[in-house]
Amino acid sequence: MQTPMLTPATIRRSWHLVDAEGKTLGRLATRIAGVLQGKHRPDYTPNQDSGDFVVVVNAEKVHLTGNKWAGKIYYRHSQYPGGLRERTAAQVRDAHPTRIIEAAVRGMLPGNRLRARRLKRLRIFAGPSHEHASQQPKPLKGV
Repeated sequence: MQTPMLTPATIRRSWHLVDAEGKTLGRLATRIAGVLQGKHRPDYTPNQDSGDFVVVVNAEKVHLTGNKWAGKIYYRHSQYPGGLRERTAAQVRDAHPTRIIEAAVRGMLPGNRLRARRLKRLRIFAGPSHEHASQQPKPLKGV
């Protein structure tokens, strides 16, 4: 018996809904990254982009352990001399609450040519409502 290999024509994508309220950021991000890669499927193929869509709601209510709201630093650089910008996790949450989850999931995906396509299937919303009700997302188990 041969191992079935996925092709782009045979991939069927489904939609999953994740409520981030009270969830720990790292544990949530690892589960989301696995679903975006397709590792939750029995027909997972490493060289194909076989993951599903993930909709995350309540991103502003995600939980960080310890003193990370004040101690975790997000860095950006403008590529000009002296252009390094630092913001704490609390400052990022107040300005753009979705970027904390997006940065965590991006860091947990492998840095290859499939990463950009996988991140396009991640939809993050700060509040409890989302605009993907017509896709009928199912709650993601194990989160």
